[in-house]
Amino acid sequence: MSNYFSMEAFDYDDIQLVPNKCIIKSRKEADTSIKFGKRTFKLPVVPANMESVINEPLAVWLAENDYYYVMHRFQPEKRADFIKMMHDKGLFASISVGIKDEEYKFIDQLANEKLIPEYITIDVAHGHSDYVIKMIKYIKEKLPKSFLTAGNIATPEAVRELENAGADATKVGIGPGRACITKLKTGFGTGGWQLAALRMCSKAARKPLIADGGIRHNGDIAKSVRFGASMVMIGSLFAGHLESPGNIITIDSKTYKQYWGSASEVQKGAYNNVEGKQLLVPYRGSIKDTLKEMQEDLQSAISYAGGKDLHSIRVVDYVIVKSSIMNGDK
Repeated sequence: MSNYFSMEAFDYDDIQLVPNKCIIKSRKEADTSIKFGKRTFKLPVVPANMESVINEPLAVWLAENDYYYVMHRFQPEKRADFIKMMHDKGLFASISVGIKDEEYKFIDQLANEKLIPEYITIDVAHGHSDYVIKMIKYIKEKLPKSFLTAGNIATPEAVRELENAGADATKVGIGPGRACITKLKTGFGTGGWQLAALRMCSKAARKPLIADGGIRHNGDIAKSVRFGASMVMIGSLFAGHLESPGNIITIDSKTYKQYWGSASEVQKGAYNNVEGKQLLVPYRGSIKDTLKEMQEDLQSAISYAGGKDLHSIRVVDYVIVKSSIMNGDK
């Protein structure tokens, strides 16, 4: 039985990064770009591939403006046309797939029609699975030029197995998101120790990691980068925008948008194996403004890290500041 879980668990609120001497005159000089696959993107962030977060118009806008996106898989019959539409616009296509039998027919269709998406994400709640490994091998055989991300996972063993099967990146996070109740329904997951899980997985990873879930503040993006993430997948912070798919709701003169988990009753259409919920998030206006603020905050983080780009964040020291054991709280 492995013993690495004897290490102290921590999450985003438990960690503060330690500043280094600043070497840039202006924070605007800091480079927040990240190479992921064959493309370079403005920021190491990606909206969650959830139906309440991403839709076709937003995917087009993100691709046009050099942001990474992953289209959700909840309208499977539209995925082939989505790839065609993106390619007709001269944009990259990034889609999600599952592991059901019909997904193999879909992969065959793409291969036969030479309809090759630049990015594919295997989107499964528990990605450390024989069936995910089988799908990884099948996609890499049929569509070897597609950059393939597989997840979600929580352990170094899972990272090694999915990478060895052929995954080009792995996605870390089992139930830490605001709309997820996996830890309450099953007793499993990375809720409450997502950042520690990322740290452990990064020690085993030879390929890029996506940190998925648990992001509550912009500073959590820098913390994710520090502990090994190439990309940070964000749900609730991206769900409340004008461009977001959810409905706008006004309560007591305050405006909100709907946000629901991929394993929620709303998404499934029935109360079967539910591990997600629906909630309201504050309306935040245009996503352009949020992305601009995220970039500015990440530039500030780079200046505090004492560097000029994201790599400088990866090597800073950190302290655990909110452990109840260390503080003697009862």
